[in-house]
Amino acid sequence: MPLIKVEGRAHLPAHGPVILASNHLSFIDSVVLRLAAPRRVTFLTKAEYFTGRGLRGLLVRWFFTAVGSVPVARGTHRAATAALDTACEVLAGGNVFGIYPEGTRSLDGRLYRGRTGVAWLALTSGAPVVPVALDGTDRLQPVGKRLPRPHRVTVRFGAPLRFTGDPASARARRAVTDEVMHAIGGLSGQERANRFAA
Repeated sequence: MPLIKVEGRAHLPAHGPVILASNHLSFIDSVVLRLAAPRRVTFLTKAEYFTGRGLRGLLVRWFFTAVGSVPVARGTHRAATAALDTACEVLAGGNVFGIYPEGTRSLDGRLYRGRTGVAWLALTSGAPVVPVALDGTDRLQPVGKRLPRPHRVTVRFGAPLRFTGDPASARARRAVTDEVMHAIGGLSGQERANRFAA
């Protein structure tokens, strides 16, 4: 029995820019998504993973570079804007960009309200959004555990969603984000939390 069961892989377009929007349960989610997707997926990764020292820092930097992660600073509006600009560059190159609209891992397994960066990307780039549900990654590598343990996970890709509208409109961004989160929830079956994750 395979460790990763993949459903709906054919929903991911074979060519052109695509945004993969997924729920987020574990540190290992990005690894699992990369293994499940038939195309290379780029994620933004906090810059601290690229600046560690010693052998451990070297190995961490090598790993994130090898899997195609792009370092990004966090914590300010300017950093958030720069992150979205970097994501647009990835999409402009016809590539796949992965994003977790919740903004952080869910610690209780519920699906939290999405942040509107995913909508801004979709409306600015014109790229389709493929909703993704991860199931079981929180048991494969629970929060706080350094190493994964054997556990079967399921990755479900949903049908692509296409959006048009003004990315400068807060109302349009909220509506698109809510539709993306609704699609993710439909795939994951998670209980919804009507608030942002802490």
